[in-house]
Amino acid sequence: MEHETHDHRTDHDHRTGHDHRTGHAGHDHHAGHGGGGAASWGTAARATLHCLTGCAIGEVLGMIIGTALGWGDAPTMVLAIALAFFFGYALTLRGVLAAGLGFASAFKVALAADTLSILVMEVVDNGVLLLVPGAMDAHLDDALFWGALAFAFLVAFLVTTPVNKWLIGRGKGHAVIHRYHR
Repeated sequence: MEHETHDHRTDHDHRTGHDHRTGHAGHDHHAGHGGGGAASWGTAARATLHCLTGCAIGEVLGMIIGTALGWGDAPTMVLAIALAFFFGYALTLRGVLAAGLGFASAFKVALAADTLSILVMEVVDNGVLLLVPGAMDAHLDDALFWGALAFAFLVAFLVTTPVNKWLIGRGKGHAVIHRYHR
């Protein structure tokens, strides 16, 4: 996620290390990122949308590659899931690396931030695809393929958002990348 840089701190904030930005307009998305507090549904939805974006890029690319290579359903699905994890982590890495963290540390942050969210997203959306009649036999130029995929992503988003809300409220999941947002 890209965030605008607003610095509402005073010289006192810089000297004491206190940050009085919480509660300022435009920063309500930071609520609930610390451990022990309840995360907002908006924060959870943004984290889930971030996860969904990486998963969607990876899954669609995997399906295109698998189809182009004439692979069957199982190897194509494995490739799509692997690429979903890759792109999910890559989106987080991009932001954390831009904040100045080294690659090894940034990779650990991405694993901590995204693994459970991506896992839930993948289990749900692939499970839905398997349950939609004809979806696994549909081709890329078939409306059933794209309709089933959109439906699967919607269901996965709805299931994963409460998971992310729970994680963020406990200082886990996307809460671990909060300090690296610019």
